[in-house]
Amino acid sequence: MKRPLKPRIEKPRLVWKWSVRLQAWEPYHRVTWTEGSRRRQKAILLKWEGDAQTLDALYWQCEAGRHERQKPEVKHTWGDLIRAWRSDPRIQGRLSAGTKKSYSRDMEEILIKNANKAVRNTGKQNLRSIHAKMAGKPRKADKRLQVISLLWNYAKDKLDWPIGDNPTKGIDHYGKQREFEPWPDWMIGKLSEAPDTVRTAAELILGTGQRPNAAISMEHRRFSGDWMEVLDEKGGEYFETYCPKDLRDYLSSRELKGKHVLAKNLTEPLGYDAVEKSFRRWRNNLGEAAKPYVLHGLRKLAIIRLAEAGCTDAEIQAVTNQSPEMVAYYRKKASRKALSKAAQHRRT
Repeated sequence: MKRPLKPRIEKPRLVWKWSVRLQAWEPYHRVTWTEGSRRRQKAILLKWEGDAQTLDALYWQCEAGRHERQKPEVKHTWGDLIRAWRSDPRIQGRLSAGTKKSYSRDMEEILIKNANKAVRNTGKQNLRSIHAKMAGKPRKADKRLQVISLLWNYAKDKLDWPIGDNPTKGIDHYGKQREFEPWPDWMIGKLSEAPDTVRTAAELILGTGQRPNAAISMEHRRFSGDWMEVLDEKGGEYFETYCPKDLRDYLSSRELKGKHVLAKNLTEPLGYDAVEKSFRRWRNNLGEAAKPYVLHGLRKLAIIRLAEAGCTDAEIQAVTNQSPEMVAYYRKKASRKALSKAAQHRRT
């Protein structure tokens, strides 16, 4: 077979080579230079597929140093680090399932924007800015710094990566926050006037005793007659518990708009941030007295109500799956209210 004529496209550093395998001419962008007495070159194949416009675009990418073959290889990335940490049996063997899941949430968020970025390029000023932007969620902000610090120390001390000093050192944490306060009765009474998103989220948290994020993400299939499946977020497991009648009645009065109770569309739930933003707008309209209260306070109120109804600690744990220490803490609040009520009644 006679070799066809070489394409008549000429540019500086554009070289045509005959491919025996393809039986076709292939274009290369070739750069040559001298190191000492030795001549060096680097040629990049331009996959033009016979199209002159594609060839022109690829050629100018090479001229500008933007071709994918010209990009320097990034080493020691956040993606590499998190994969190494997750696959280290010495680390994973010491952690509980709940702790792993807790760390994983932050690590996944780190991966979204930084998986291919070099760890060593993360600076203190950047971390301080991120921490400040998360000030509205101080626990989450401090947790993010904790996870970054944990990963950095692992990379430096266990993997021997040349990444320098830990940039989280010296950044002040927001510190331990006060316990979430249970909502007062007057604020619960206002829920009947709240937007549907806020009202429904509140009913789910109060009725299931779950953390806000788990309650907001509930699917209709988790409810079956008098029973429901609720999520223990720390353990990552569902368990069955009794569904109170007022929650069953409320859910039966709502129109189904998707697989989730609080539906974004047919298949996805509303995100926690969207619900929390709607809650804050509603709370702000209630005045200064409402500002100390957050969605998590409804879970605490659920515990107090159970205690006031005479439930034992074991019964409360069967509903909320909380630690004995937290149940005891909020039982004291319930007991204090009950005792004060009884004392005042004896005065009259």
